[in-house]
Amino acid sequence: MRRPRGEPGPRAPRPTEGATCAGPGESWSPSPNSMLRVLLSAQTSPARLSGLLLIPPVQPCCLGPSKWGDRPVGGGPSAGPVQGLQRLLEQAKSPGELLRWLGQNPSKVRAHHYSVALRRLGQLLGSRPRPPPVEQVTLQDLSQLIIRNCPSFDIHTIHVCLHLAVLLGFPSDGPLVCALEQERRLRLPPKPPPPLQPLLREARPEELTPHVMVLLAQHLARHRLREPQLLEAIAHFLVVQETQLSSKVVQKLVLPFGRLNYLPLEQQFMPCLERILAREAGVAPLATVNILMSLCQLRCLPFRALHFVFSPGFINYISGTPHALIVRRYLSLLDTAVELELPGYRGPRLPRRQQVPIFPQPLITDRARCKYSHKDIVAEGLRQLLGEEKYRQDLTVPPGYCTGRRPCSPPDFLLCASSSGAVLPVRTQDPFLPYPPRSCPQGQAASSATTRDPAQRVVLVLRERWHFCRDGRVLLGSRALRERHLGLMGYQLLPLPFEELESQRGLPQLKSYLRQKLQALGLRWGPEGG
Repeated sequence: MRRPRGEPGPRAPRPTEGATCAGPGESWSPSPNSMLRVLLSAQTSPARLSGLLLIPPVQPCCLGPSKWGDRPVGGGPSAGPVQGLQRLLEQAKSPGELLRWLGQNPSKVRAHHYSVALRRLGQLLGSRPRPPPVEQVTLQDLSQLIIRNCPSFDIHTIHVCLHLAVLLGFPSDGPLVCALEQERRLRLPPKPPPPLQPLLREARPEELTPHVMVLLAQHLARHRLREPQLLEAIAHFLVVQETQLSSKVVQKLVLPFGRLNYLPLEQQFMPCLERILAREAGVAPLATVNILMSLCQLRCLPFRALHFVFSPGFINYISGTPHALIVRRYLSLLDTAVELELPGYRGPRLPRRQQVPIFPQPLITDRARCKYSHKDIVAEGLRQLLGEEKYRQDLTVPPGYCTGRRPCSPPDFLLCASSSGAVLPVRTQDPFLPYPPRSCPQGQAASSATTRDPAQRVVLVLRERWHFCRDGRVLLGSRALRERHLGLMGYQLLPLPFEELESQRGLPQLKSYLRQKLQALGLRWGPEGG
């Protein structure tokens, strides 16, 4: 049957972030990500939020007719205006617009419209790439509007609004949450409620489940959130639950520490990991190497675990597994770290025939964000400033030789300069320094290699916004490791931070900026530079 003109058709469900708030006639229940959103709320302490995770989920319910006399969707004469207001709320472009639709249409507002407004507010606050600005007075007015009308809500709408208010970060002792909680208690059945003591007490991190802690660790790592309190909670959880955790779970819990370049204050963190590695190394080889990769970024490699993974038995064992290539790639990086950073290590090393390229292609994050990178405009600035023959781009630096050069992560731009500072044509020089570096005291690799070689190698390192943790001050562990290794191999690093690159307006300003940076290192080019 054809639908009459003007009658709204069925609407596809819209995905929401964190929780799903249903409209009239739809069932609703919190998702696992809702629990994670509660845990990550910035306005509550980690211990208190971990207690919120113990609150049992609201039973699936149906936002049906309320005491205001709502009719089912699609039925009755008031269905059109009610649905129209719901669509306006769902399509609001700002929190102020949400408040305007609710305030200007009092005769059309039903109980479930407030939960729709809260859901849309959560979508707006979580929108990307740039959420709309929110004035505090707007949130206060919306809270007062819900507080004034919540006595008319049915129990299901109260549950939905209460859950969404917590997810949106409204304080648990604030007027909105308190009013909704009071209305919820007033509607409790007369029979004695179940014991509430487990719900009201604050939970310690060790009382959380491994699944929730893994979700938290993955969320922090994926979004580059360097939150010390949450990271310390994960470290404490790992120490307390040491005997109950397998290495496959531990590798996920340890991941954010290496990625976010954060060494926890928990004193038993490293001894605990060493015991886990000793216990589980032969059971899960890939998990073992993943844990060591995180510790490599933190410069905390345990010698006993290195002895095991570089042993002939372990290498022969992983050679016949499906993940042999990735394990050998990680072992190659670990071997480089041992060569450059652990002069006191005297155990076995990875044989040359087992070494493979560490980074055979650009990093995934760089490929995904290449259109936002400053690499192209910096390359053009260097071309106009120095000439194409005076620099090389995206070379792979060899930290060793096997059947071919085994590259480290490629530097962005490489220059060769004479001892007097004159920039030399790269084609006339070997752009690579010898690896391993000639024996010299730890910490003097760069200066010694430069003095013995007539040509110094300068690496221009782009520090893009996504190379840092979300706060923009601490380099990610992989980036810090890369720069650390390049410096130890004797390359002189010239960082180009994203804040400085973003402040350059056009190519002329960028060329002037690059000129100042290079001249500050004593480099010369052009007719006066030779």
